[in-house]
Amino acid sequence: MLRGKIVSKHKAIRLCPSHTCSFINFTTSSTPFLQNSTSSLNLFSPYFTPIQNLVNQYKSPHAHLTLSPFSHKDHNFLDQTSQKFENLVFKCKNCCDIRGAKQLQSHVIKDGFFSDVFLSNSLINLYVKVGDLGSARLVFDEMSERNMVTWACLVSGYVQNELSEEAFAVFRGMVREGIVPNSYAIGSVLRGCYALGSRGVVPGLQIHGLVSKTVYAFDVVVCNVLISLYGGCMESPDYAFRVFGEICEKNSVSWNSIISVYSKRGDACSVFELSSDMQKEGSGFSEYTFGSLITAACSSVEYGLSLLKQILAKVERFGCLEDLYVGSALVSGFARFGLLDIAIEIFKQMGARNAVTLNGLMVGLVRQKRGEEAFYIFKEMNDLVEINSDSYVVLLSALAEFKLPDEGRSKGKMVHGYVIRTGLCDFKAEIGNGLINMYAKCDAIDDACSTFKLMRNKNSVTWNSLISALDQNECFEDAIISFHDMRRSTLIPSKFTLISALSSCASLGWMRMGEQIHCEGLKLGLDTDVSVSNALLSVYAECGCITECKKVFSFMPDHDQISWNSIIGAYSNNEGPISEIINHFKKMMQEGWSPNDITFINTLASVSSLTSCELGRQIHALVIKCALMNSTPIENAFLSFYGKCGAMVECENIFSGMFDRRDDMSWNSMISGYIHNGMLPNAMNLVRLMLQSGQKLDCFTFASVLSVCASVATLEHGMEVHACGIRSCMQSDVVIGSALVDMYSKCGRIDYASRFFELMPVRNIYSWNSMISGYARHGHGNKALDIFAKLKLHGPLPDPVTFVGVLSACSHVGLVDEAFKHFESMYKVYRLTPRMEHYSCMVDLLGRAGEFDKLEDFVNRMPMSPNDLIWRTVLGACSRANGRKNDLGRKASDMLMKLEPQNSANYVLLSNMYAFGGKWEDMERTRRDMSKAAIKKEAGCSWVTMKDGVHVFVAGDKLHPDKDAIYEKLRELQTKMKDAGYVPETKFALFDLDPENIEELLSYHSERLAVAFVLTRTSELPIRIMKNLRVCGDCHSAFKYISKIVCRQIILRDSSRFHHFVDGTCSCGDYW
Repeated sequence: MLRGKIVSKHKAIRLCPSHTCSFINFTTSSTPFLQNSTSSLNLFSPYFTPIQNLVNQYKSPHAHLTLSPFSHKDHNFLDQTSQKFENLVFKCKNCCDIRGAKQLQSHVIKDGFFSDVFLSNSLINLYVKVGDLGSARLVFDEMSERNMVTWACLVSGYVQNELSEEAFAVFRGMVREGIVPNSYAIGSVLRGCYALGSRGVVPGLQIHGLVSKTVYAFDVVVCNVLISLYGGCMESPDYAFRVFGEICEKNSVSWNSIISVYSKRGDACSVFELSSDMQKEGSGFSEYTFGSLITAACSSVEYGLSLLKQILAKVERFGCLEDLYVGSALVSGFARFGLLDIAIEIFKQMGARNAVTLNGLMVGLVRQKRGEEAFYIFKEMNDLVEINSDSYVVLLSALAEFKLPDEGRSKGKMVHGYVIRTGLCDFKAEIGNGLINMYAKCDAIDDACSTFKLMRNKNSVTWNSLISALDQNECFEDAIISFHDMRRSTLIPSKFTLISALSSCASLGWMRMGEQIHCEGLKLGLDTDVSVSNALLSVYAECGCITECKKVFSFMPDHDQISWNSIIGAYSNNEGPISEIINHFKKMMQEGWSPNDITFINTLASVSSLTSCELGRQIHALVIKCALMNSTPIENAFLSFYGKCGAMVECENIFSGMFDRRDDMSWNSMISGYIHNGMLPNAMNLVRLMLQSGQKLDCFTFASVLSVCASVATLEHGMEVHACGIRSCMQSDVVIGSALVDMYSKCGRIDYASRFFELMPVRNIYSWNSMISGYARHGHGNKALDIFAKLKLHGPLPDPVTFVGVLSACSHVGLVDEAFKHFESMYKVYRLTPRMEHYSCMVDLLGRAGEFDKLEDFVNRMPMSPNDLIWRTVLGACSRANGRKNDLGRKASDMLMKLEPQNSANYVLLSNMYAFGGKWEDMERTRRDMSKAAIKKEAGCSWVTMKDGVHVFVAGDKLHPDKDAIYEKLRELQTKMKDAGYVPETKFALFDLDPENIEELLSYHSERLAVAFVLTRTSELPIRIMKNLRVCGDCHSAFKYISKIVCRQIILRDSSRFHHFVDGTCSCGDYW
């Protein structure tokens, strides 16, 4: 069927050879798109023939016949030929498949019309229509003669089938052959340039240069295509607007084209100005105009909704609301702004709806987290609208927004089954991607992973969806593994891939892996992307690498608000220099960025360590100026800040103004503020108010309140809070359970603490530490070590706090050798570097055991310089040594005076050391030095909690309302104790006085007044007394006698530990 190409002189228009003109090559690669030509295009030469004449000539069925005067027989032949020709033309118009096209071509050849240009052009068009470009090209190549329509048909065919490069080659051949391109051919090849995006700009400019030398330079059809090309493929719309301005007679397509250019760029101002000019020129709005206006309105955040409502009014006035295109755009627009009632009303009024309309409405509902409504609308319209694959993608996103994840997952599985049965899952990767996202958001990460494994066609979005899903479901290690699997495939990670992988690295604290992904970003050229850089800032900040954060931030070409917030947050979370935080805050504002709530929260968190109320008030003023003070997170941040600064009045003012905006954080911040500033009754009152107002206590609130009860040892209040926790079904929470163990142990009920610890369904390291420390505090060292042994067998790995409790337990019972074994095991077994508090425990242990030579050697061999805690422990041990180690004590005192010259405890311990050793002159000198330094000793006090409140006593207290009864009871007890054999230990008086005065002084200590007060009231319950200082030895001895005399248990908590006095003995075994 193929015939050799007959080279003959074409009858189509040719470029006149009498002129020479060359035009530049237009190409997207090294192959020239148009070769330099010596032909010149002169449309005004005498050889120029109007295009329409040529078309008419070739459409004439007899144009190829040269007939002399004919006979009747010739008439019959002519009629038969004409009939065959008309039949072929009719078949061309009605043919719609490849098989019919092939049959038609065979009839054309058989009937002798293979050289007819019109039929050949029709065949080319037919093959283009059915998508057989190969056959179209064969017909083109076999044609002995071609006209400009022939070339235009093939150019258009390639462009329609997205083969722009082939279209360029044909157009280049057309020009080389001297054929004058018509507006149809020019428009087609320019559409090919548009299809290439930014790569099509250069050839488009060159074609424009060629066209500018022809009569088509200002042709409205060509110019309209040029507007679309320049507007869609170039960064600036200036070229498109210049072409638009050169059109002499603009039609509605011209106006719609230029309006569409600005609409797609979100330039609402220019769009509405042009639409106004369009009306002035007399061009009416079409559905395309309204579509562009709606798109432009949606791009305007500030005025978009107002513009959209005005457009709706105009659409209704023009009667275009039922138009499918306009109605769909309006539904999508109002849905995007959250006015779903209007969107649904428009949806109902539309005369015709399609999948685009439905998808727009569903997308709006999904954005408003109304997934259930989107699902039911899809269900209702399923039979009324022809659903496309995108509809299922939107439906899956709606299922992910169900309020009940289990319900969304259940319905998602139904959709999953349907797309598998219909083959859509394999046909379109976006559906598989939607399934992964749906399962991930419905807490079914295993189903998401299974879907991924079964997908045949995976693209970069598929991998991104999986990695993001794993990251969001806290499967961080799996996310990193998937990232490496993607790298081993042929797909190149995008910025979204890197962001999800870096997020997982930040959550795991894997700095090295983060650095590797950082290098990957550098290789791919993605490190300069602002979102990737922000993710890098997050990784390095979480790993505490402030220097790397500074480098990443400094190398960023552009910063957005997240960047500034990230760098400020990095400094804040890692306790960076406050000056750097303030400088970044200032620079952010200088570069035109307005601080948001996150900026202020991070800044307040960092400056709170300065406890500078003045700086906080400046930030407060700026927040008010930015109109952000009504934001609950901001108010909570100020509550926390002012609470740490001790400005509880400001806290109360902010809290009282919050009204219904208070959340759990607000209440917790106020409670924590009261606790931090020692306003414990206020904290408890606020808890009661919280319960009365119907506010539920969360885990943090329970833990905070229980810590208050533990601090002041208010057992009754602690038990009340415990009861609230039981009613709230939160007693099984591991955080609350740990706080309860700690509270009961600090309130003297180590039996309750032990019982609750044993009943805990789950224990964390804090639970174990609380129990070990509790037993140690109560003098049950062996029980503390038994708990530690169980921890090593069944619990998590010990941490530094665990060993503080273990070493304290050994110290309270004098287990020196075992303490050293545990101390050495910290590094050798558990790879924990001992801290200052561990060395302090060992020093205290040696001091209590009287091993002062070992103590001094231990301090000298410490790997770090001893701090005030170490030297104060040494001085305390020397003060209890009855003057045996005054030299070491003076050395410790000298070091303390350098480290903490204003701490009253240092002077008191030194004075006590001299008093115990009988060095009265040195004691007096120390007290004079303390007086000269204007340092006041903390007053010793004791308190008891009764039904009518807390009663506080100081030594020799005469202010209590029941003082007469108290002193009467005290004298009664003194008499009974002496009868039982009690002898006052006058050395604890710490004054050089007569024995009678010393005895009286000792008998009026605050803890004795407290126990006498409790005994004035009738009760059989244990007596619980709290003291802010260490109990003296004489009172300790007296309490043993009192417990036996009154047959009551006395539980005394001093600054060091608990003492349980029962029937004349103490739980400490007199080793304290």
